[in-house]
Amino acid sequence: MHRGGKLHVTSSVEVNDRASLALAYTPGVARVCDAIAETPELVDTYTWKSGLVAVVTDGTAVLGLGNIGPEASLPVMEGKSLLFKQFGGVDSVPIALTCTDVDDFVETVVRMAPSFGGINLEDISAPRCFEIERKLRERLDIPVFHDDQHGTAIVTVAALQNAARLTGRALGDLRAVVSGAGAAGVAVTKMLLDGGIGDIAVADSKGLIHQGREGLTPVKQELAEITNKAGLQGSIESALKGADVFIGLSSGEVPEEVVATMAKDSIVFAMANPNPEIHPDVARKYASVVATGRSDFPNQINNVLAFPGIFRGAFDAGAGDITEKMKLAAATALAELVGDDLSADYVIPGAFDERVAPAIAAAVAEQAHKDGVTR
Repeated sequence: MHRGGKLHVTSSVEVNDRASLALAYTPGVARVCDAIAETPELVDTYTWKSGLVAVVTDGTAVLGLGNIGPEASLPVMEGKSLLFKQFGGVDSVPIALTCTDVDDFVETVVRMAPSFGGINLEDISAPRCFEIERKLRERLDIPVFHDDQHGTAIVTVAALQNAARLTGRALGDLRAVVSGAGAAGVAVTKMLLDGGIGDIAVADSKGLIHQGREGLTPVKQELAEITNKAGLQGSIESALKGADVFIGLSSGEVPEEVVATMAKDSIVFAMANPNPEIHPDVARKYASVVATGRSDFPNQINNVLAFPGIFRGAFDAGAGDITEKMKLAAATALAELVGDDLSADYVIPGAFDERVAPAIAAAVAEQAHKDGVTR
């Protein structure tokens, strides 16, 4: 599958005689160039820019492989572009950069941006990824989306909405514990807060994040200020006692005896790959709903459910940004597709459900207009 790469470029017009050559290239193309020079917004009409995504990485946090460098990251970026096209009908170009300095990375992407209608950031290590995304959103007037953060968050929130519904509760009734304060952990936590979660505490390798804990990075300090209303301290194991929800976004293993202390009708999303923090067979002994990041168990939390529809909707609406409300709208649309078929093994649609991308695109486009970010 991977030999020779997984992508190629195809033409959208045919050039098979002198007349068509003269139109597609010189001299005919000069008229189009002049028109865009005079009226810059015509670039969206007469080129593929408005529907083209740059999938950009520096190779510092690739899947579960870590900092393997730009060249080694390319198979993943090609795969991302393949999924953009197959699931959302969105064209994209994989780009691996050799710069890891935040400002160098941002400046490089800004200089490339005139060729693209959107930027999908991929596999960039935390906490650099937060600053890179923030600076690019400030400087560019096209959608910028870090999929490791927001794609994961959208699918997780959708699945949790349905898991709560299945167990007769709303998000506001739940106390959640998140294992991992990296890109995905931070984004999932913030989106759940926006969605109205009852309370949520986040743990990193040193234990629970809370107000007054020494040595917190700026990102974790912000988490301390907006999470953990109960003021829990110590280990994640202590926080899980009586908790309604476990969300695993790290490689840390949770012992079975700790899972057994969670609340009745608990929900376990153990999303580490390839080895979930709690094995599904163990989780099912105690939890009413179990999800993982793997395709060989029910309820796979898979980013492919989110990013193709997100960009399709943003492009359809002519959006210059992807707002928090647009992300929440995507999560709600994804959750609603489950409908009356909701069960313990079906709280999220499958990756090949053809309804997913159109539903998310429609919801995102509608919210973009409501948020006033369309051109």
